[in-house]
Amino acid sequence: MSNYDPSTSDLANVPVATLRQWQIDALQAMHDLSTGKKRVTVSYTQGDGARSVTYQQTNIEDLRAWLAKLNAQLGLGSRRRPIWTNF
Repeated sequence: MSNYDPSTSDLANVPVATLRQWQIDALQAMHDLSTGKKRVTVSYTQGDGARSVTYQQTNIEDLRAWLAKLNAQLGLGSRRRPIWTNF
């Protein structure tokens, strides 16, 4: 998500508290899938109505992408730190 811009994302107007709850839900779903549950449903409400997505082991990458998008919107994730060298 190197070109991800939180200010223009479809999540831009979602309150931080809601994003955090969705993140928790997605992490729980990832855990459930990783520990053997075959299907996990994640529900959320966004401006134009409620949505529900069911994930299963075969599309765990979609769940990872959703979690990465939430993390990027929250300003979390992999950030590069400066490399310092001493001579």
